[in-house]
Amino acid sequence: MTVAAAPPRVATHCPYCALQCGQWVDRTGAVDGREFPTNRGGLCQKGWTSGALLHHPERLTTPLVRPARAAPLGPVGWDAALGHVVDRIRALQAEHGPDAVAVFGAGGLTNEKAYLLGKFARVALRTSQIDYNGRFCMSSAAAAGNRAFGLDRGMPFPVTDLDDAEVVLLAGANLAETMPPLMGHLSGARLVVVDPRRTPTAERAVASGGLHLQPVPGTDLVLALGLLHAAMADGHLDAEYLTERTTGFDEAWRLAAQWWPERAERVCGVPAADMRTVVGWLAGATRRYVLTARGAEQHAHGVDTVTAWINLALALGLPGRPGSGFGTVTGQGNGQGGREHGQKSDQLPGYRSITDPAARAHVAGVWGVDPDSLPGAGRSATELLAALGRSGGPKALLVFGSNVLVSAPNAGAVAERLAALDLLVVADVLPGETAMAADVVLPVAQWAEEEGTMTNLEGRVLRRRRALDPPPGVRTDLEVVSGLAQRLGFDGFPADAETVFDELRAASAGGIADYAGISYARLDAGEALHWPCPEPDHPGTPRLFTERFAHADGRARLVAVDHTPSAELPDAEHPLRATTGRVLVHYQSGAQTRRVAELAGVVPESFVEVHPDTAARAGLVDGEWARVVSRRGAAQARVRCVPSMRLDTVFLPFHFGAEQAANLLTNPALDPVSRMPEFKVCAVRLEPV
Repeated sequence: MTVAAAPPRVATHCPYCALQCGQWVDRTGAVDGREFPTNRGGLCQKGWTSGALLHHPERLTTPLVRPARAAPLGPVGWDAALGHVVDRIRALQAEHGPDAVAVFGAGGLTNEKAYLLGKFARVALRTSQIDYNGRFCMSSAAAAGNRAFGLDRGMPFPVTDLDDAEVVLLAGANLAETMPPLMGHLSGARLVVVDPRRTPTAERAVASGGLHLQPVPGTDLVLALGLLHAAMADGHLDAEYLTERTTGFDEAWRLAAQWWPERAERVCGVPAADMRTVVGWLAGATRRYVLTARGAEQHAHGVDTVTAWINLALALGLPGRPGSGFGTVTGQGNGQGGREHGQKSDQLPGYRSITDPAARAHVAGVWGVDPDSLPGAGRSATELLAALGRSGGPKALLVFGSNVLVSAPNAGAVAERLAALDLLVVADVLPGETAMAADVVLPVAQWAEEEGTMTNLEGRVLRRRRALDPPPGVRTDLEVVSGLAQRLGFDGFPADAETVFDELRAASAGGIADYAGISYARLDAGEALHWPCPEPDHPGTPRLFTERFAHADGRARLVAVDHTPSAELPDAEHPLRATTGRVLVHYQSGAQTRRVAELAGVVPESFVEVHPDTAARAGLVDGEWARVVSRRGAAQARVRCVPSMRLDTVFLPFHFGAEQAANLLTNPALDPVSRMPEFKVCAVRLEPV
């Protein structure tokens, strides 16, 4: 009897979070774990089931066009679809100018797509109106990292460095649900988890002999100031490190001096004794880390909050020291690379500023255009969405890889803005909420059907490899952008991923995020390459700041920050604070995971976690449907009574759409530096359905 040979396997990476766990994918779409430093052969439930999307019955396989706003979407050929889009773009720009057309990208796009999309907006469309959903994810951490260290790379060290950690403080990070394989790197550490909820990560912290610090939502900055005060008062500062490697401590201390732990406790709710204990643990360990994530960042003062955690880390001498450090846990699969190469409104490839004349000249030279022809900085993501269809705002929007009807704050207002457009074009894999609201839907390939690169949370550039062909009728995003550019009369937009990457390398050369020395050949040969990597024989930079920080003087900056209340506080009508986040089996807007039966069966609908006493006061019991009402809208969710919840706080996952969308509630108030919306706290009330 002849045994059939197993289908050949291709080494690639998971389509979900920024760990970018190693996967094997065979020609049938079957997935298996692959030995790789971030996951060591294991995968989370999302990774194990990711192959289910490759042959999903709801897969988009033909372009769809809505001939009139009230008409249904109908199938058309690619020439007709792209021709329709280009005709409408030309007409709208002729009437309203280049900025009449906007582009919205995503932190899940490959480096090649992010780069080509930014070039397409600025060269083929000549529009300044481009931003991406990373503005909802990493922008506050990026801004804080830039001003403290002179450079933004989420983790300036490999995740394997965490294996030997003695103490790790996680501020606003629920890694046990959002990045389960990363928890394996923390198994030997004493954990301190800062989170308003008793998450599975917080449970792990307590079980490991650590602590769960449970602040009032929106007061993380106060807690960080209280910890810095305790470090100073109890003699735990690393004075030699502060003198030799930093500036700004005196100014930062002048504000932190007002926040002795007992005062901080009255505002944030964390016991002063716990603050002193945590500082003692961090100061007494040799290998220690402070890591922040969305819980600390998604606030109208998120940059200052992350800065406060950086100040604490610098005061204790962590960043740039072997075996210790500060890092931010990137969320989206290419959250790092996605913001480095041009889809952010104020940046050009290589993490260059679009307002820097030298940066504009370099990139324009690579693109073969006049630097003066490049537009300036446009609106940030939330501001861009709010301007759609208004006087002076864009009349058309092209969306790649984002489901803004679920993921953007104040989602009800976003729906109104999308409906006011003359043209909405969405390139997507599955019929998500935003795609189904579009005038034109373009079916595109997904992770195992395309070539490209991703940059994970360590700044390591990874190869995404094609394991199987996309379904007939489906094109890659690169082919879509190339086709649109050609119809607009522009060459220089290749659809081949390696060709695009080689151009990206040239455009990034000399920039902060320098990829010039990274090539497909080196990656395919198995080299582990972290940017910056400026030359073909450069080994890459897995650990930053070991000798100097990226500011001109080589020193890190402590920046003086103080507490600012949340943009929206509870009152008699909305007495509770709502916060949002992820759950184990779902990812981002849920457009993918809600369609995987094995995952959707675990959490099939939205829920609201609430303390039993708080539920009772609202006339609710466990298992009932509730309306969660904010000043912007209302969402429906199933009540989950959780005794560990704060009495003043409720929690909703943001993975669901329609009337269950948590972002119907959230506040679009923006951080003044990063333009990050305040996802993590808004005032609400509960009422029965």
